[in-house]
Amino acid sequence: MIDHAKPLQDRIALVTGASRGIGAATAVKLAALGAHVVLVARTQGGLEEVDDAIRKVGGTASLTPLDLTEFERIDKLGAALYERYEKLDILIGNAGLLGTLGPMGHTDPQIWDQTMAVNVTANWRLIRSMDPLLRQSDAGRAIFLTSTAGQRARAYWGIYAVSKAALEMMIKTYAQEIEKTHIRANLFNPTGTRTGMRAEAFPGEDPMTIKTPEYVADQIVELALPSFTVNGETIQATNPPGL
Repeated sequence: MIDHAKPLQDRIALVTGASRGIGAATAVKLAALGAHVVLVARTQGGLEEVDDAIRKVGGTASLTPLDLTEFERIDKLGAALYERYEKLDILIGNAGLLGTLGPMGHTDPQIWDQTMAVNVTANWRLIRSMDPLLRQSDAGRAIFLTSTAGQRARAYWGIYAVSKAALEMMIKTYAQEIEKTHIRANLFNPTGTRTGMRAEAFPGEDPMTIKTPEYVADQIVELALPSFTVNGETIQATNPPGL
């Protein structure tokens, strides 16, 4: 019997960048709707705070402190999830780095490599490791967060823009490859949201003029439902009335 108040009951979700911002808000929302959430982020303390928030809404979570640039650990995570759950129903690729804003010719090679590692390569490694688990689900959903920066060229946004453009092509390619399966893979552009990364990119912006991570999380979770069957698209977040 389906619990309509908890449409994600008995589903397993993995959220990267889950210790704060959009990732944390999405994890709490998924848990509130019944999913068991595997929280992935670098900081144990941040994960524990999100776990507390999940418990308050009656949900459950597993904490996985992990630096996504340690690629072999992503492979081990996939194996561990299979051993414990034998499937993965929802994959939220939220973790990302801004890098530095500035002229392409002045970008530090180390920052370039690090940003590409987190924003592109780590997500490819996640797909590589989690695809077999998503195929075990009756309605696997893979959602990766993108940005307008990856869709429209803008001076001084080089590394971040390049990484998001690469991510978009990767996910759309993957979506075509799994079109005949039960998996659906999409991109989600949160647009302006009240996060630390947004404040870093736009330090003079009044955060009260943009939407909250919680508002965005509600929209992301809609894409994770079994009833959402769109595939290979980029969904743009909507703003609340008045913004």
